[in-house]
Amino acid sequence: MGTHIRVQAEDFEIADETAALAETGAGAIVTFTGRVRGQDGVSALVVEHYPGMTEREIARIAAEAEGRWPLLGITVIHRVGRLNAGEQIVLVAAAAAHRKSAFEACEFLMDYLKSEAPFWKQEERAGALVWVEAKPADDAALRRWR
Repeated sequence: MGTHIRVQAEDFEIADETAALAETGAGAIVTFTGRVRGQDGVSALVVEHYPGMTEREIARIAAEAEGRWPLLGITVIHRVGRLNAGEQIVLVAAAAAHRKSAFEACEFLMDYLKSEAPFWKQEERAGALVWVEAKPADDAALRRWR
């Protein structure tokens, strides 16, 4: 199966991605799906990236996950462009023989994506765009993996 990384504007089907990972014969598939929060007046999120560099950086951290846990497959999909509140923005999935490895790898990958992946995000509030700043809690979550 290996690692599958996609940065795309289009939505994704969680069931299709999970079915592809099931073909590995994994005993455990853990997924995380992030959605654009429509809280605090946020109507949309605008996500930008540097094509090529972003995919390479995600591949690097996926390779680190594969070195830490005995994984059978990884899928990371991150959407870019203007995403309305409630839309899917990210899917991280890890397949392994056992649940602990799949859970930990999925959490590791998501912690990395949240705090260090090369994406730039702006929240749309009442028609104005505001840059999303890094949160100390996200940095703290990533530090535990170091």
